[in-house]
Formats: sequence, C-alpha cells, structure tokens
Amino acid sequence: MIRRMATNPIPQFPAGFLWGVSTSAHQIEGSAGEREPSVWDTFTAEPGRVKDGSTAAVACDHYHRYREDVALLTGLGVDAYRFSISWPRVNSPGGLDFYDRLVDELCAAGVRPVPTLFHWDLPATLDWLERDTASRFAEYVSVVAGRLGDRVKKWITLNEPAEHTLLGHALGAHAPGKRLLFDAIPAAHHQLLAHGLAVRALRAAGAADIGIANSHGPTWPASQEPADVEAADFYDLLLNRLFADPVLLGEYPAGIGELMPGDIEEDLKIIGEPLDWYGINYYAPSRVGAPQGAEIEFGGLTLPAELPFSVREIEGRPVTDFGWPVVPEGLTELLTGFRDRFGDRLPPIVITENGCSYEGIDDQDRIAYLDGHIRALHAAMTAGVDVRGYFVWSLLDNFEWAEGYERRFGLVHVDYRTLERTPKASYGWFRDVLRAQR
Repeated sequence: MIRRMATNPIPQFPAGFLWGVSTSAHQIEGSAGEREPSVWDTFTAEPGRVKDGSTAAVACDHYHRYREDVALLTGLGVDAYRFSISWPRVNSPGGLDFYDRLVDELCAAGVRPVPTLFHWDLPATLDWLERDTASRFAEYVSVVAGRLGDRVKKWITLNEPAEHTLLGHALGAHAPGKRLLFDAIPAAHHQLLAHGLAVRALRAAGAADIGIANSHGPTWPASQEPADVEAADFYDLLLNRLFADPVLLGEYPAGIGELMPGDIEEDLKIIGEPLDWYGINYYAPSRVGAPQGAEIEFGGLTLPAELPFSVREIEGRPVTDFGWPVVPEGLTELLTGFRDRFGDRLPPIVITENGCSYEGIDDQDRIAYLDGHIRALHAAMTAGVDVRGYFVWSLLDNFEWAEGYERRFGLVHVDYRTLERTPKASYGWFRDVLRAQR
C-alpha cells in the first residue's frame, strides 16, 4: 500500500486554469531506426558522452505504447499534454502519421494536445551555428501546422534555447557536443530567429495560441561584494535576459546585440513577434559569485575556469537526487520579478515545466516538491501575476539526456527492461489535486 503525505488542501485556482504534464520526443519515443538521425543520436554514439553509456534508441517505447500513455493521462485527469514533435521523424517517411495518431488519441480522450516544435533533437545534418537552419525550421513548422492545425490549437515553438546553447554549444555537455564557450552566441541568435519565423509560419497557418518555453530562475549573488554582484548579473544576463528580452521587448540586453550575426535590427523584428503567452520552465534559483580560478563541478557539469562567474551551492536547502536545491519560493520571486521587469509587454504566463528527480515509487519527496511549488505559484497569482497553466515534468521516467537513465522525473515509473508503467504515489496525489480543482 502506497502511503500519501498528509497536506492542507491546495488553494483553488481560477476556473479555466490549464493543468497538464510534459514530455519530449527524444526522451520517450524510442524507435530511433524509424526516423533520420538527430544530433543526439550522433552524440550518444560517442563513448563517454552519456554517464551510463545508454542511448534513447528504445527509451520508453512511447512510439508503440502511446495509447497506453494516453490512458495514463486520462486516469490522471489532466486538461492538456505537452509533448514534442521530432523534426527528424517528420523528415522521415510516415513520420507525421505518428503525430496524427497521437493527436487523434488525445482528442478522443478529451486531453488538449500542446506540441513543442523543437526540444533539442535537431536533424544531424543541420547546425544552429548556421543561419539557414532557422529558415529550415520555419519550413518544417509549416508542414506540421498544415497537417495538425485542424486539431492542435496551442503551440510551443522552442524548448529551452538557453540550455541548448550553453550545454550543447558552449560547454559540450549535451548534443551536439561543441565546446565553444562564448563563440556559441550565434547558436542562441539563430534559435531565437527560428522562434520568430516559426511564430509567423504558425500565424500563416491560422494558429492563434502560440508561446515559447524558456527556462528561468532567480539569480542570487553569493555575497554583496561588488565582484560577486557583477558576476551574478552577468550570469543572469546569459541565462535569463538574453532569451527573454528579445522575445518580449524586441531587443537584446545592452552590449549583446553587437555580438550577434546578421542584420540585428531586422532580425529582432522577427524575434519579437507578439506571443499569446510566455512559457517558463522553473526548477531552482542559482547562487553565483566571482570566478574562483579553477574548474568547478556543479550539478553534474564541469564549469571551466575561464568563465567570468562561478556557480555556488545554495546551502540550508534540501536537494533532489540530481543535487538541485528545492526552493519553491524562488518561483514566486521569479514570476513577480518578470511582472515588474516586463510590465505590459509580458503576456499571460504558463509554467511549461516544473518537476524533480527522485527514486522510488512511494515518492513522498516529489509530492512535497510539487505541493510547495504549486502553492508558490498560487502566491504569485495572488500577488497579481497572470498565470494561465501549470505542467509537471514529467509524465514518465525517461532518458535524461547526458545522465542517461540514472535520473527519474516521472509521475509514472518505467521499468526500462520490461517497459512496464507503474503510477507512483505522486501520480495519485496529483490526480487528487486535479479532482479537487474541478
């Protein structure tokens, strides 16, 4: 018998608030042989790139088991399912047919499909350092919207271009495995340009509910010493403002635009295309100080000594199995800060990811994490922030990128040998929360 953590009831959210869960194609679909390769297939084929040596060739086999997974969504009682569409699969014969079937299954189950059009699995023949990739992305988006737009009404262009730039192009920890440090900046610009072109392509296809999923978190200086404050401000610029300001304000932070390739003034008109909502993925704040003159191991990453900042531990907080601090009030701080910074340029917000890595099926720590963050979200809304939805990461345990299968974020446990799905205690808890919200 799985025990439940006793808590006070979650506060009531407004009628029409969108409750959902999220996944991504490369992390759950499997069936890699039935699509063209992505940069992640190339990356994971190189020894030493993934901690447990695994690949996503099978993953959760969602490609064949999607009906079983939609039934889990129905049992959970969510309003919406955020999944991603694999660009390499769409490029392959019959690839869009799978998403046709998935969307039909979701609609029949009364679950709103919310696809993300790019979640890091770039076709292996393309490169975000090349400007043409943005145009190719817009062409792909037009094809997908033309096929699914009669049933899909809510769209997400990109997921976390900040992480894809930093981890994939600057530090080499993720695909495509480039270690360019600040020479990775063009990859950020071309992804943002791809976002703007995708918004235009979706509008042309009749879409009227479009957002992006950017990752954000408060940046806390390690102290009030000028060197720490300056380093924290620079980190915040790279991870937060570099990806929010162009989208919401139509401009780069001071000093950044001149580093970007192309006609920046014209590109920013595209990047700043108005959105219907803004997606935020939140996990934790960052504590940042001046560089310490040596490599730092942090959060599973090796941060090189030449970076102009160092990421420090946030002490006195519980941590997840990933070592990430649990700071629910950081979500309130982040959201009220966005409201204050962007004012009437900020559209309604949707929390497109929030979750944690813990082992075990009786996952009381995950329940406590989600409980705290949902309350923190409600506090931000009480303070006047316009938030329209919340998606838990993730429905299923899955391939966690360079960590392989060693981190479990799911509400549903997946046995990677048998692929059997087992709902965890957190699945039952979240189901009960959603029932109480009806």
